[in-house]
Amino acid sequence: MSLRPQIFERVSPNWGARRGGQRPDLVVIHYTAMQSAQAAIERLCDPVAEVSAHYVICERGGVTRLVPEGERAWHAGAGRWGDVRDVNSRAIGIELANTGDQPFAEPQMAGLEALLAQIMVRWAIAPERVIGHSDMAPGRKSDPGARFDWARLARLGLSVWPQARAGSDFYGAAAAFGYPVGDVEDAHILEAFRLRFRPWATGGMDAVDVALMSDLAARWPVRGCA
Repeated sequence: MSLRPQIFERVSPNWGARRGGQRPDLVVIHYTAMQSAQAAIERLCDPVAEVSAHYVICERGGVTRLVPEGERAWHAGAGRWGDVRDVNSRAIGIELANTGDQPFAEPQMAGLEALLAQIMVRWAIAPERVIGHSDMAPGRKSDPGARFDWARLARLGLSVWPQARAGSDFYGAAAAFGYPVGDVEDAHILEAFRLRFRPWATGGMDAVDVALMSDLAARWPVRGCA
């Protein structure tokens, strides 16, 4: 894994200061849901759209920076992770050029891994603080989707992956890990969890869901920062 990805610059007008002088301690991964990286960059730089991200990574692994990491990009919208409700003020947003129904290319994953490694060192971000848009906005967002390889990131120490652990309270554990339990329907919490950790699971909640969520909560309880 390269530790020095080549970064291209394209300045978006869609950003502001992080509220309250907060520093980033989350990374939120998205897919663009557009036909090309260039189309996504144009939209993220359109002042009328009022959306942005810090980075876009194309299918070939090229990284384009749109907003400085220390500033607040407009990528997360409504949602919550743990006690963090203004996710934009606490997160670095990375958009992966992908329509949402296709595999993520190997060069793109390599580019993401190299960029993530740098960001996490630069801001002392823990692996459990690397999340998907669907994690913080269950029922509203589904990116980076079922085809994104979270286990691969976890093997490199860039995210987390659970093992089975005894437990009985799925939603209590989900809240402890960070999911916005109580803000959305319970069914959306299960959907978001499975989208990331059991993307091909079907049917109602089962013992595997409970065991995996229990492990996430036991090993990586969310920090209670407002």
